Amino acid sequence: MKKLITKIIKKVIRECAKSMFIVLSWLPQNKHLIMFESFSGKQYSCNPKAIYEYIVEHHPEYNGVWSIRKEHSSLFLQRKIPYVNRYSLKWFISMARARYWVTNSRMPSWITKPKHTVYVQTWHGTPLKKLVSDIKEVHMPGTTNETYVEGFHQESKNWDYLISPNRYSSDIFKRAFNFHKEMIEVGYPRNDIFYTHNNSSYITSVKEKLGLPKNKKIILYAPTWRDNEFFRPGKYKFELNMDLNLLKEKLGEEYIILLRLHSFVADNFDLSGYEGFVYNYSRFLDINELYLISDLLITDYSSVFFDFANLKRPIIFYTYDLESYSGKVRGLYFNLEEDAPGPVVKTTQELLQAISDYENNGLEAYEEKYNRFYQKYCYLDNGFASKRVVEKIFLGEAK
Repeated sequence: MKKLITKIIKKVIRECAKSMFIVLSWLPQNKHLIMFESFSGKQYSCNPKAIYEYIVEHHPEYNGVWSIRKEHSSLFLQRKIPYVNRYSLKWFISMARARYWVTNSRMPSWITKPKHTVYVQTWHGTPLKKLVSDIKEVHMPGTTNETYVEGFHQESKNWDYLISPNRYSSDIFKRAFNFHKEMIEVGYPRNDIFYTHNNSSYITSVKEKLGLPKNKKIILYAPTWRDNEFFRPGKYKFELNMDLNLLKEKLGEEYIILLRLHSFVADNFDLSGYEGFVYNYSRFLDINELYLISDLLITDYSSVFFDFANLKRPIIFYTYDLESYSGKVRGLYFNLEEDAPGPVVKTTQELLQAISDYENNGLEAYEEKYNRFYQKYCYLDNGFASKRVVEKIFLGEAK
């Protein structure tokens, strides 16, 4: 009975919010207002951040405001970045009047895009794991294949522009998202930093900001989430599945590990006993800075390796559940063991061996495969993607 009442209350609130937003959409358009959002208001990061910062520097005639969740306001206050709290009255008015929305994830399903608003969907990665229509079986709690795909396709109808990092992604996005409007295939704005800030002074400044030792090499471990591992709808869990004791014993003198988990993962890891060796930066807002200071990336099925490949540094794929993930759980777009630009391993021992091989031989064993990978997925990234997006969309729409 309690669950039923809660469900009814939530539905009433959604309908009221929807109605209020439709009414507010009749307010006069603010032609210079751009509403930015990253990962449903949880971060100041990714493609929206890169586009925002380019606009602030080069086109101050626009007013960029961030849509955020209230609990994440401290960073925006510290950096004096304009924001409104999600679902506040000011948020409703700002979203309803804005000329542009720029986000890397979906908007709430009840929100109706005003006729005067241009919706720029940047998305958040080159796809390895299958997306939307291409997923054979959805394992996310609280939904079915039909409702998930239909809900996503209803959302994608609102997108006026979709940013793509390469032709491979464009082909998948069109089909999986059922997107038929304008694809902006210009590289990823968030990757500009690899070409504009990849220097020793900037890298040192980031290490100092984070309080990291400068005399040790850095391993970034950035795995994705598992659709079928969850506490309840919207709250996912994740197990490290690696022997930190063994890693500390073998690598502790020369390396530190930075842990960066997907924003969907709800666990708080107890890293007691690993102080000075493992640092949890899952809440760190901009993973691109972590890429730049890292000597080596360990990941699995996350799209992070497509971005990291711009740096041409070692990548190891720690895929202890490859068979189940690539088969039943999600499905992959290509054969990771054949096409990955680095070793694919399944145990901590194999992980240590791969690190040792990189220490001794660098990228030599994977150089040819890495170059092919770079030419297929990173060829558009050169430090000017943000500029190309702004000129194509914002300046083009203004004409």
